Amino acid sequence: MEEIDAKPAGPALRFVAAGLIVRGDTVLIGQRRANQPMALQWEFPGGKIEAGESPDQALERELDEELGIRATIGARVTRVRHNYRHGGAVDLQFFAVREFSGEIVNRIYQQVRWVRFDELPNYDFLPADRGLIRDLAAGKLL
Repeated sequence: MEEIDAKPAGPALRFVAAGLIVRGDTVLIGQRRANQPMALQWEFPGGKIEAGESPDQALERELDEELGIRATIGARVTRVRHNYRHGGAVDLQFFAVREFSGEIVNRIYQQVRWVRFDELPNYDFLPADRGLIRDLAAGKLL
C-alpha cells in the first residue's frame, strides 16, 4: 500500500486574541522587542489561544501575563485572518477592553504607549493589524 504524505494544506494557523485597551480617546499599544520575530513593530497586547481556552479566557490570561492587569473583556470588535509571506498564518480576534484593575506593568515589550486613535497610522504595526489600524483611525469601530 502506498503511503500518503499528510502535510497540512496551506500555512499553519495560529489563533490569537488581542485587546483594544481603551482609555478615553487613546488605546494601548506595545512594541515588540528587538530580539523577537517582526522586531520593533507595534501590536495590540494579547496572544495565543491555548487548547481548552475561549478567546476571552486567553485574552484575560495574556493581559495578566504581559501587563499585570485583570481585565474585563468586552465585545469582540473584529476578526482578521492574515497569511504572512514567510508562510505563517494567524486568526486574530480583537476585543474591546474598557475596564481593568491593577497598574500596567510592561513585562514583555520594548515599550508600551497610550496613543490617540488618529495617531495609530504613524506607527509601524504588524501587517495583520494594518486594516484594523485604518478603521480605528477613521473612527469606524470603537
